[in-house]
Amino acid sequence: MRVVVFPFDLFGSAGTGAGAKLLADTIHEILDDTEQESRPCRAEVLRGQVQLKELAFDTPAAVAQWRLRGRAAARQALRWGEFVLWLGGNHLAVLPLLEELAPDTLVFQFDAHLDVYRFHDTIAELSHGNYLQHFDGPRPRLINVGHRDLFLTAAEIQQTFEAVYPAWQVACDPQRVAGELQAKAHAATRVWIDLDCDAFDPSVMPAVAEPLPFGLLAPVFLTLFEAIWNGPVIGLSISEFDPGRDWRDTSLQLLGWLVEYTLLKAAER
Repeated sequence: MRVVVFPFDLFGSAGTGAGAKLLADTIHEILDDTEQESRPCRAEVLRGQVQLKELAFDTPAAVAQWRLRGRAAARQALRWGEFVLWLGGNHLAVLPLLEELAPDTLVFQFDAHLDVYRFHDTIAELSHGNYLQHFDGPRPRLINVGHRDLFLTAAEIQQTFEAVYPAWQVACDPQRVAGELQAKAHAATRVWIDLDCDAFDPSVMPAVAEPLPFGLLAPVFLTLFEAIWNGPVIGLSISEFDPGRDWRDTSLQLLGWLVEYTLLKAAER
């Protein structure tokens, strides 16, 4: 398995780079604990199986080349044909990865926002709120799960997304949504899961810069995650975790558990 830590957080949601680094620390702790354990444990499957690459943005040159560096790191991770975990800063940090996915890849995006905003108060330049309008080349197939947008028209949404499952549809019938997601995942050539942490409800994920009410609760998210996992999932990306906004490590505990759970599932396939 390949883990890429890409803590880029400029052009929106500054502070989320620290979240990517903190999740990397969590993975180091998981691996260190496994190495020290002498009794049989489930995490044994991770021993020697996780390759972790951490990038830094501590110089002007590194920042200036952020997109090229991200694409190179994604290309290198994906070429092995192994499961990839991408830990980004803000959601913009996932753009280089998505640009390296094959166009027929089906991406399930858990996100409170649709990231195609082009309104009077939104800058035209690339940002974490409009990055889906700035792909260099063809986009992969996109399905949003859990958005709470009340401003975009259906026509605008359909220009970018193959399908959307807003939070109110998930709340009314999560089993129906799970069934449809599973069917779409099964029919895909390859699947990527992309998690923007604000997809969760602020009650379970306070550590985000732009929280919106009526988000996904953890058990519902896990139901949908499991439905998608039945397809040919090649990786997971996580972004928009801002530990400076966390409360009693609520968000860190949730994401840390999800990261370990995902690594174990990927290793045991």
